[in-house]
Amino acid sequence: MVIWKNSPGLTPYPDAVDFMQVHAGEIAAGAGDEMIWLVEHPPLYTAGTSAKPDDLTDPNRFPVFPSARGGQYTYHGPGQRVAYVMLDVGARGRDVRKFVRQMEDWVIATLAEFNVTGERRQGRVGVWVVRHDKPLINGAPPEDKIAAIGVRLRKWISFHGLSINVEPDLSHYGGIVPCGITEHGVTSLVDLGLPVTMDDVDVALRKTFDTVFG
Repeated sequence: MVIWKNSPGLTPYPDAVDFMQVHAGEIAAGAGDEMIWLVEHPPLYTAGTSAKPDDLTDPNRFPVFPSARGGQYTYHGPGQRVAYVMLDVGARGRDVRKFVRQMEDWVIATLAEFNVTGERRQGRVGVWVVRHDKPLINGAPPEDKIAAIGVRLRKWISFHGLSINVEPDLSHYGGIVPCGITEHGVTSLVDLGLPVTMDDVDVALRKTFDTVFG
């Protein structure tokens, strides 16, 4: 059974990490249920295991936390839905690549609930939106990142997870090179012109979860 936990307000990042580590250990020991935990954080940057120091361009802007998840620098803050995913990947086939792909599929299916076409890109973990409404000088449409994915497995139990930009302050990304990618931007559902609320996204996440993870 997968338990859904939704924390109101802003959850301090260290508290979230502590909770995930404890609960993932309980799942591994057979003493806890799988869980999806929905939170928002105060403005902060996290540095994944592949983070490059030069990609932190404004280190004094927000608190910076090292993170055990894969990936590079990312931003979390109000208006962004973070879904921490504590699932037994061992019992789900022990296929890490498949699991990451399922995470991407879950985001894509969630975005589709709002008629947004999310896409994956080779070599770029996360979900991207082609901005046909913002053509470049050469006429080509740029691509903006709308969701980040970074997971860690311990004893085949996942923790960390994904973030979807609903209505964050996109200028807050200016203190980092998001995920080490300089040639593409970031967007959100509201930036795309959609009057979507956090509650709307939560409903969509729950609706699409079982179709992807079973």
